[in-house]
Amino acid sequence: MPDIREVPWRRPGRAAYARRRLGNAMHPPVTVLPAPAQLVREHDVEVPMRDGVVLRVNVYRPAGAGPFPVILSVHPYGKDAVPTRTRRGWKLNFQFRILNQPEPIRISDLTGWEAPDPAWWVARGYAVVNADERGAGTSDGTGSLLTDAEAQDGWDLVEWAGAQPWSNGRVGMLGVSYLAISQYKIAVSDPPSLKAICPWEGFTDAYRDFMTPGGVVEDGFSRIWQAGMRRVARLHGDLRVDRRRHPLRDSWWESLTPALEKITVPMLVCASFSDANLHSIGSFRALQKVGSPERFAYLHRGPKWSTFYGEEATAAQLAFFDRHLREPDPTVPQPPPPPRVRLEVREDHDRVVEVRAENEWPLARTSWTPLYLAADGLLSEAAGGAGTASFDLRRNAAAFTYTFANDTEITGPMDLTLWASVRSADGDANLFVGVEKLRDGAVVPFEGSYGYGRARVAIGQLRLSMREVDVAASTPHQPEHAFRTRRPLAPGEVVRLDIPLSPSATLFRAGDALRLLVAGRYPEPRNPLFGHFPAHYESSSRGRCVLHWDAQRPARLDVPVIPRGTQEKS
Repeated sequence: MPDIREVPWRRPGRAAYARRRLGNAMHPPVTVLPAPAQLVREHDVEVPMRDGVVLRVNVYRPAGAGPFPVILSVHPYGKDAVPTRTRRGWKLNFQFRILNQPEPIRISDLTGWEAPDPAWWVARGYAVVNADERGAGTSDGTGSLLTDAEAQDGWDLVEWAGAQPWSNGRVGMLGVSYLAISQYKIAVSDPPSLKAICPWEGFTDAYRDFMTPGGVVEDGFSRIWQAGMRRVARLHGDLRVDRRRHPLRDSWWESLTPALEKITVPMLVCASFSDANLHSIGSFRALQKVGSPERFAYLHRGPKWSTFYGEEATAAQLAFFDRHLREPDPTVPQPPPPPRVRLEVREDHDRVVEVRAENEWPLARTSWTPLYLAADGLLSEAAGGAGTASFDLRRNAAAFTYTFANDTEITGPMDLTLWASVRSADGDANLFVGVEKLRDGAVVPFEGSYGYGRARVAIGQLRLSMREVDVAASTPHQPEHAFRTRRPLAPGEVVRLDIPLSPSATLFRAGDALRLLVAGRYPEPRNPLFGHFPAHYESSSRGRCVLHWDAQRPARLDVPVIPRGTQEKS
């Protein structure tokens, strides 16, 4: 039985990356422009909720009576946290410094964190409403994150915006991260004035996507975020305490999860391949499961903020909202709908090979190709043979490699079937899976969550004791786990594991290699300069894991191969 000595968290290039990372932290490539003087501004407008609590909003709109279509964003961090001018220049939100910004960004001085730029939208004939959530910023009351009560306030804000004299009665919602997440439950409640939503990278299941993906506790960003929320907002309860009280995905977690199938309003969702540690899985789930017949997706693997504020993405947002928020002119032909899926295929961190339109996700013409674990650390197209591979849960990883004979596009979700046993005191382990691309023996980096520039093609994780699959929630090649029970392994017990990996769209050239990694700890370093700060996950307890394969227990990675040179199909 070979002893695998791969150590994926020790990779060359750390010093060069750290220098770039430190430079971006000290001097973020963010250009701030003063908003035009003619833009109409109303600050801290009072909006009463149905229970009498007053929320406050900022309204930005073009000069004149209107009426204008409305873009609404609801802020948990404070709507007035915008760039401010100092004697030394512009003071930015601190997030622009602690989260890597690898590409330039241009925003106005009215732009809040995770929010659209009001000056940009007003210049195109829209009114923009930025609201402080209950308990946040200048709003009254005490808030509750991710809840139906939060969505009820959202309903009231939408209807208030739709009823204003400067409004045409058609409201859309736009924003990133939490400003995207909150849109789902509001859309489920279906306020009459809400005509379209654009959740730009937002998870849809707090347990599965963020706090405990694969049953593995996220103890990096989630802890920082929860502590930060306690400082900037008045909140009922404490998510830090509640998550410890609910280690399994019980009814409390379900109450925080939007019923996506009940959303019927048109939706443009941004599902980023570069945010797998936070929003990617939930965004793709929304694309596949919302009930709206008019749902569209913008897929990319670029940096979060330079993409969101970039020319192509804002043009897509504008076209979508123009279609659904403006009153149609019967004398003017209506523009065609956007493509169902705007797909971006990358070869590496910087090179986009192709941007094309597709009709569905996953792609209907996908050739699901199994690559089987084999001897000598290889992945094989043919099943057969028997073998094992072991690794220390804390010190190294199992690695298996496949080399491509031809150019091959891999687009879609991957899933891994393993057979495993563990030798540990608790009969349990947290397994972390990575798929990376090798060129000439070196790892090819990609954009990752939080601006991390050394991410792998795809990732996944699973706690062995929480391996039960939720058949009703799963789709082909996308298993979902129930996370309702724990079943530690008995000594010597070999169990089947079904591990979903994050979606990707990557071109492998002839001679490039795909390497599969399986480890008992997160395969990225935590160091804030060269590691994947602030992402981090609980490691396994000490021990060893053994992977098994034979004719009765084929271990395989299912890879979504897209035939090259074909046209899109329905």
